[in-house]
Amino acid sequence: MAWVFLGIAILVEVAATLSLRASIDGPKSWLLAVVAGYLIAFSCLSLALREGLGLGMAYGIWTACGVALTALIGKFLFDEPLTKLMAAGIVLIGAGVLLIQLGSH
Repeated sequence: MAWVFLGIAILVEVAATLSLRASIDGPKSWLLAVVAGYLIAFSCLSLALREGLGLGMAYGIWTACGVALTALIGKFLFDEPLTKLMAAGIVLIGAGVLLIQLGSH
């Protein structure tokens, strides 16, 4: 169940971050989704930790997935840049999280 909570936390945090970006050019009502999304995301992260996921691993996965998804979706929704160098950075973040997970065993 911990992984389910972590997955929800990641998806909701990404949605909240994208809502924050949407509030810049669009209606300020997107800010309600930002606040609600971050509250839900942190609550789900807390539940994932309570279920036994280690803090370093959970936060690393949350951060890596959040960065990657936000960059990819931002490219398509908001025409944000996504260069080869940025993609390499995302790969390095993923490799770093993998090393943290492997080192925790």
